[in-house]
Amino acid sequence: MTPETLNFFDRVYEVAKQIPFGKVTSYGAIANYLGAKQSARMVGYAMNGSGGKDIPAHRVVNRKGLLTGKHHFDGTNLMQQLLESEGVLIVDNQIQDLETVFWDPNKEL
Repeated sequence: MTPETLNFFDRVYEVAKQIPFGKVTSYGAIANYLGAKQSARMVGYAMNGSGGKDIPAHRVVNRKGLLTGKHHFDGTNLMQQLLESEGVLIVDNQIQDLETVFWDPNKEL
């Protein structure tokens, strides 16, 4: 990876660390906040590489509230279990009442 990529990942991690307990945000919302609107996929790559870094990656979902990154977590339903332990309701791998639990870094930071 290039230094620019690592720098972007570090910036993604700094935003993700600020997502409050019981809230979620999207890959695109983080990318938009960082001024890289077209880089939602890169945010996903950053989340995939966040293991062992104390990043609440389970709180980052796709724009429709789908748990698209769940296969990157150990265990069958760890991502869902972590979110549910924070009070987030999930049905069929999709967050319910997304607008209620959605945290937008552009508004909150």
